[in-house]
Amino acid sequence: MDDVTPTDHADVVVVGAGPAGCVLAYLLARSGVDVTLLERHDLRNREFRGYGWQPAAIRLFEEMDLLDAVLELDHDTVRRPTVEVYDDEHEVFDIGEFSSVGYTLLLEQEPLLRLLVARAAEYDGFEFRPHTPVTDLLTEDGRAVGVHARDGETGADVTVRSRLVVAADGRFSTVRAAADIDPGLFDSSLDLVWFKLPREAVDEAAQARIGSGGVLLYFGLGSREAQLGWFVSQGTYPDLRERGIERFRKRLARVDPSLGPYLRDHLRSFEDCSLLHIAPGSSEEWVRDGLALVGDAAHVASPIGAQGNALAVADSVVLHGVVCDAFARHDGDGPLPATALRRFETARRPTVDRTVRSQRRGERVLTTLVRNHPVPDRVRALVVRAALAVGPRLPPVRRTARRFFGDVPDVRVERARFVDT
Repeated sequence: MDDVTPTDHADVVVVGAGPAGCVLAYLLARSGVDVTLLERHDLRNREFRGYGWQPAAIRLFEEMDLLDAVLELDHDTVRRPTVEVYDDEHEVFDIGEFSSVGYTLLLEQEPLLRLLVARAAEYDGFEFRPHTPVTDLLTEDGRAVGVHARDGETGADVTVRSRLVVAADGRFSTVRAAADIDPGLFDSSLDLVWFKLPREAVDEAAQARIGSGGVLLYFGLGSREAQLGWFVSQGTYPDLRERGIERFRKRLARVDPSLGPYLRDHLRSFEDCSLLHIAPGSSEEWVRDGLALVGDAAHVASPIGAQGNALAVADSVVLHGVVCDAFARHDGDGPLPATALRRFETARRPTVDRTVRSQRRGERVLTTLVRNHPVPDRVRALVVRAALAVGPRLPPVRRTARRFFGDVPDVRVERARFVDT
């Protein structure tokens, strides 16, 4: 007899245990929905990027009854981000001007995601399956009805049937590709090289430094580590590697000489770096019959303004209410229809599109600072300092800051759906 692939069932299968997937799984489980969360890796062995959690996400954590636990995790807070231009520090603005929360959180994703999974596991209908990469989307009559996956520990093929498949598996989404949905990515002129140093190497929790060598970003991640980012022109990273790590360290130290000893001891090779291709965009479709895309699977934010996590959390909060409504209105075993899911895309796409446009404008400004040009450093410093002195007061800049750091009043956790309130 031929082997038969085991088939599991859930109301919802969420693919990807990043911020969008874990938040959605927690909200649905707490609302009495049977949900299976699949993740190709173990949460302890996955490389997570995106360390900023803007005020809008913080408020939503509070509405989920999670904020106290989140604040117990090792983190940094930012209230007044700064930019240092050729050793001259500028405070850009006070986040409290734009948000009742008044600060941004900086913390590693891994402990937060483990917290979300642990809270979701308090509800009987939740199942988390790490080491279970999805290999294909299961469709019938053009409708998504589940996924095919592989148990990474046993090597066995697994099928999970569901009324809704949620693609939360990131910018390189397997589910989105299987559904043949165009990710809608824009071309970009920049890439970002990430690396980590000990926390004591960084004075400020969040800062950008602009110097003769380029643009360097700093993000504290609590008491132990800091994440640093170095912008390079797109496609030039192989050349940077070919020149060697010592030359890269010297270039970084030109912007911040105090980093020299830390770079020598902790940035030992390019194996300590990771490259992020900045390619923002938005998928052409977010919902189909039995299928919804959230977070980076639906839309990719650039690191400018650290918006990716906040967008992902808001996506999941909105989709939670839409899915609960859809289950209430559509009995039976069939996939949830796209008509019942469309409200999610209608609610979220305009906000995402505005954010991506703002990030692309910011990218154009950064590009002028990263690319080599004949303008003397003295002139360049004067221009950037003048822009920082005037820019934060200009209405268009303040509108962008409010979009990045402000409250999002139209997104609220629908607590009435919870089974334990």
